[in-house]
Amino acid sequence: MKHLFMVLLQQVRANRLATTCAAILLAIGLLAVLGPFLTASNAIDTDFNNRLLAPALASGHIFGTDELGRDLFARTLSGIRITLLVAIVASFMSLFIGVIYGATAGFIGGRVDGVMMRIVDGIYALPFIFTVILLMVAFGRSMLLILIAIAAINWLDMARIVRGQTISLKQRGFVESARLIGVPSGSIILRHIAPNLLGVVIVYMTLAIPQAILLESFLSFLGLGIQEPQTSLGSLVSAGVNQMENASWLLVIPAGALALVLFCFNFLGDGLRDLADPKRDT
Repeated sequence: MKHLFMVLLQQVRANRLATTCAAILLAIGLLAVLGPFLTASNAIDTDFNNRLLAPALASGHIFGTDELGRDLFARTLSGIRITLLVAIVASFMSLFIGVIYGATAGFIGGRVDGVMMRIVDGIYALPFIFTVILLMVAFGRSMLLILIAIAAINWLDMARIVRGQTISLKQRGFVESARLIGVPSGSIILRHIAPNLLGVVIVYMTLAIPQAILLESFLSFLGLGIQEPQTSLGSLVSAGVNQMENASWLLVIPAGALALVLFCFNFLGDGLRDLADPKRDT
């Protein structure tokens, strides 16, 4: 596994666009984590004497302030931090569920596979927003519920991808040999199938995270996501829309940050996918 990771890392370095996007994401992540130490203002501190200040170095608010006098730079860093946290945690949750579910369905096959995949199709048919609204009404708004809602959608794609790869892998000689010597099915999945899915999983994760970011931003934009005093990029964009005519920077800056993060994740994912399947475009 360590050798595979090192080979993948060397291949990523050969792709300049993927390397650049990875460097930008690393810089954004570090900036978001170190944000509280880089700004004198807090993301929730209000200053009604400095409401709707335009971005300027002289004022000490390089991204300006919002309608409550809160520093937009501090709030943008906080929004990036929470958005990435929600997206990454939700993606790992969907990864865990999807890999186990898809590998089990693909390895067992037959009627079990058919029933398990019909369950996936049934969940796909559920209206996502309507389901989230019902969950919010029943259990209240919380970050945990947002994580569950996003993971409940993202694991479906992962399950299908892993199932297809597992069906291919279980025909390999090393899996057949393990079966012949009596290795339990659970051990075969964990020791032989799952490690060989690592490359596909890494590629999918880089594509699943931006999807989770979009879902979280969409929920926050509708007012169903992160609630005050916390904020996310979706919440900032939603607030910026209301001030678009009077203070355009409240929309442009968080929307630009959101677009940059999505751009980098998507191009990093495309680069990794090309490396994993170099013949895909030929």
